[in-house]
Amino acid sequence: MTAHAMLSASSSYRWLHCPPSARLNAKVRDEASPYALEGSAAHELAEYKLKSALGMKADDPTENLSYYSKEMDDAATFYADHIMESLEGIKQTTADPIVLIEQRLDFSDIVPEGFGTADCIIIADDTLYLWDFKYGTGVLVEAERNPQLMLYGLAASLLFDGIYDYDEVKMTIFQPRRDNISSFTLPKEELYLWAEETVKPIATLAFEGKGDFAAGSWCQFCKVKATCAERASANLELAKYEFARPPLLTDEEIESVLGKLDELSAWAKDIKDYALTAAKSGKKWAGFKLVEGRSNRKYSDEAKVAETVKQAGFDPYEKKVLGITAMTQLLGRKQFSDLLGDLVIKPQGKPTLVPESDKRPEMTNIFDDFKEETIHD
Repeated sequence: MTAHAMLSASSSYRWLHCPPSARLNAKVRDEASPYALEGSAAHELAEYKLKSALGMKADDPTENLSYYSKEMDDAATFYADHIMESLEGIKQTTADPIVLIEQRLDFSDIVPEGFGTADCIIIADDTLYLWDFKYGTGVLVEAERNPQLMLYGLAASLLFDGIYDYDEVKMTIFQPRRDNISSFTLPKEELYLWAEETVKPIATLAFEGKGDFAAGSWCQFCKVKATCAERASANLELAKYEFARPPLLTDEEIESVLGKLDELSAWAKDIKDYALTAAKSGKKWAGFKLVEGRSNRKYSDEAKVAETVKQAGFDPYEKKVLGITAMTQLLGRKQFSDLLGDLVIKPQGKPTLVPESDKRPEMTNIFDDFKEETIHD
C-alpha cells in the first residue's frame, strides 16, 4: 500500500486551515475504505490505458483488479482519450512536448516530508500541464485555488523549472463520473510566492503540532472530527439559534445561520455515528441504549419465489427500462451518447438555496414568474 505523508497534499485543505489537526490525524490508524480501494484500482487502470494510448509498454491490470467494472473501464478510457486530445492540441504550438505519467513529486523543501504523485504531466514551450484523476463521486472537486493541485504544481516546478523554460502551470481535475473537467492556471512565480508566504510557515506549525484549531468545511475528512472540541464549540454556538423561532431572528442572523447549517447537520451526524459505533463495541452512554432498528420485509429466496409464482400462473417480474447510470454501464459512455444522446433530457431541478459562491446560475425568482403569468392572464 502506498505510504502517505503526515502533511500530504491530499489533506492540505485541512491542515492549511487547522494546523494541529495533522498530528492528531497521524495518531489514528488508516483504514482503507472500499471507495479508496476502488479509486486505487481506477488509477491503475487509467495509467495502463494512457500508457497504451501513448505506445508505451504497460501490463494490463484488469484481471487483478478486485473492483473492476465496465464503468471503471469506461472512465479510464475517457481519461486517456482526454489526455491524448489535450496532447494533440499542445503539439500545435510545441513540436516535442514532454509527457510524464505517475510522476513522483517532492515538495519537502516547503512542507516537511511532503511528497505526492501527479497522474500526468505534459511540459510544453510556455506551460507545464498537470492532471489529477479523481474517480470518486461523493464530492465535486474544483481546480480553482485547490491546494492539493497547487502543491503538485509547485513540486513539478521545483523539479523541472531549471530544466525546461515555461511561464505558467495549468492544473486540471479530471473527475469522469461527475462529468467534471476543471482547470486552473497560475504563473509559476505566484506558486513560489504562495509556497513561501503561506504554505511554509503553516506547514512548520502543523508538523510540530502547533497552531490554532479551526472548524470549517475542511473538517469533512478529518479522522477526529466527531470528538474535536473546537468543532463542537463552533457548532454549539450556532445551535443556540434553535431556541429562537426563525421569525424572531433578524435577516442578518438568518443569513449567518444559513451559511453554517450544513456544517451543523454534518457535525450532528458525525457525533451520532461515532456514538453508535462505540455502543456497538460495548460502550454505555448514560441515558441511551442500543436497540434493533426498523426493518422491511424481504424474500428469503428470490429464485424460489419467482418459480412459485410462475407455477401459480403469474408473471413475477416487472419490466422497465434501465436507468441512465445502468444503461451507460451496459453500453459504454460513447455508444450511450451515440444511440441515446438525443433521447436524454434533464428536467429543471428543484429550487435550492445555496451560497453566492456556488457556480450554478441564479434562478429567475419563482414569485416574479407567478406575477408575470397573472398579469398576462
